[in-house]
Amino acid sequence: MSSTGSRRRPATQPVPGRDDVALADAQLVSYRQTGMPASARMLYAVVHANGILVRGLGAASATRLAPGMYQVVFDQDVSRAGYVGTIGLAGSAGLAPPGGISVVGRTGIPNGVFVKTFAIDGSVSDRPFHLAVLA
Repeated sequence: MSSTGSRRRPATQPVPGRDDVALADAQLVSYRQTGMPASARMLYAVVHANGILVRGLGAASATRLAPGMYQVVFDQDVSRAGYVGTIGLAGSAGLAPPGGISVVGRTGIPNGVFVKTFAIDGSVSDRPFHLAVLA
């Protein structure tokens, strides 16, 4: 039995209607004040599982607070920023052990981010990571 999947056309996005375009335009104008300022920076940190800061942009320090718990401090207030973290090695050789990561602003430290890393089974575990901050 042959597959019909190879003959299907790739899925495309539906064409937006006039109302969709008008709503998007209205939101662009009305929400412009809540967006990122022109002075916004993309900051990042690459951190070893032992908490050592390998490299970064705007990253001042990294500290391992406890197993799987880290603090990364930047050179500016990041309390209203967006954070993205991923498990990953500092170099290009090999792969990091599988796991998960959670990132949030650091309580009481406006230029800090709290990072918690997990093993694949969900237990808290030291993992190397990359952290991006849009501030």
